[in-house]
Amino acid sequence: MRILYKIPMLILSASLFLEALSGSTVRVINRVDNSTDEIKTLDNLRGVYVSAKDVSRVLSSRQPYVNSDRNKMVIYIGNNRLKISGNSSFVLVDELVYQMPSFAVWNNGDIYVQAEALFNLIKETTMPGIGYDPKRMVLDIDIKEFNITGVDINEKANGTILRIKTRSNFPEGNISSFFHENGWFYITIADALVDTTEIRRSDIRGVVRSVTADQLENTAQIAFQIKSKVDSHELYQGKDPSEIVVSLRTPMDNSIARIKEVKDRWKLDTVVLDAGHGGKDPGAIGPRGTKEKDIVLDIVKRVGLLLEKNTKLKVVYTREEDTFVPLWKRTKMANESNGKIFISFHVNSNPNKSAHGFETYLLRPGKNEDAIEVASRENEVIKLEDRTYNRYQDLSGENLIMATMAQSVFLKESEELAAMIQTEMAKSVKSKNRGVKQAGFHVLIGASMPNVLIEAGFLSNRNEEKNLRNSKYRQVIANSIYKAIVKFRYSREQYLAEN
Repeated sequence: MRILYKIPMLILSASLFLEALSGSTVRVINRVDNSTDEIKTLDNLRGVYVSAKDVSRVLSSRQPYVNSDRNKMVIYIGNNRLKISGNSSFVLVDELVYQMPSFAVWNNGDIYVQAEALFNLIKETTMPGIGYDPKRMVLDIDIKEFNITGVDINEKANGTILRIKTRSNFPEGNISSFFHENGWFYITIADALVDTTEIRRSDIRGVVRSVTADQLENTAQIAFQIKSKVDSHELYQGKDPSEIVVSLRTPMDNSIARIKEVKDRWKLDTVVLDAGHGGKDPGAIGPRGTKEKDIVLDIVKRVGLLLEKNTKLKVVYTREEDTFVPLWKRTKMANESNGKIFISFHVNSNPNKSAHGFETYLLRPGKNEDAIEVASRENEVIKLEDRTYNRYQDLSGENLIMATMAQSVFLKESEELAAMIQTEMAKSVKSKNRGVKQAGFHVLIGASMPNVLIEAGFLSNRNEEKNLRNSKYRQVIANSIYKAIVKFRYSREQYLAEN
């Protein structure tokens, strides 16, 4: 399941919804035919909710399917289907599940969904040419056609041909490609708009195990998972019809020694454990004075001890004592030690004292206010670093996109590791599983390996602070993370054994 937004759910009472029924409208500006329109809204304490029927009327020429008995609706936009359910926070786009920040509302045969979240989802998955301004309550429609529409894969005697279907030619400098030793081949195209849904439907054959695609602002990236050795590749643009052609040449006979060398280099043999904060930076502080820097250092040592005792993995600590280590230096230590995974340990804090639970973060643009707030708090440590503030760029907009693109080769492994950590902690840690999230953490930038950041609990919650002060509870957390690392290592070795 993909999570677009994930923050604590707010279930509004029926009386609050009734008070909000006479909402205002979202104004629609269609720049394709210079027309205007309006979408009915339902205003409440969590912001503006829009009518799904009106959204369908404005964005689609096809009538929506409505099941009043089950409070469900299907909206057809282009070649995609959006399935929405009343009293649920989940939206299904074709076969992918997305979670919204709050529940949709069934009202008089219509479903109302939080406006900003729904329009962002539609923009990301089905119609890139829309833009919503929540302050002005204006939906701007400027439909853009995909100029990368699909991939054909053909197997040949000495390799595989990839034909990326395009609607236009691109300047030579806009296209780049590279192999990574984690088994993925990446093609990045600037000033391109890719139909990610159609790419994922590509028929797989030859040396290609799977295909995926991502859109980052005006840049498209297509990734091919390769299942056997490729000697070389060539890339050129066809002219009629428009296409980008990539030939992947495979050897007539594989060199066993070379394959072993590549596998050994990628084998997971070194784990870097990063205890957040330290020294003059205490991190979060609980009501009883518990300091984040002390809790996470203890958990890190417990995880490290389990790894050193039960595996042959080399464990590298970014700090082993109560010392201050700049954020940039932590990933530098990880890279210089040839780390194969990097895990940064933290505990959380929130003005809402009832907030509790554990969550794991990836380095991607923050998708909700909670994630952005957590990243902002963890990044505050930069201000304590001596004359190093200019080492860091503002982690927003283009800067964050460039940082995440640089690490995209490790994103899939990072997602796997994060999911395993959450799964193992959910089995044993008696607290809320808050899931895998995305935000911009400076401490993860530059780690040339799969990397995640764990928030193991909330010191601002009195009960959770009490648990985190308990050594047995911290050991349970450490045991769970240790098991996740071992499982991740096993999955990595299984992948290498199959190739």
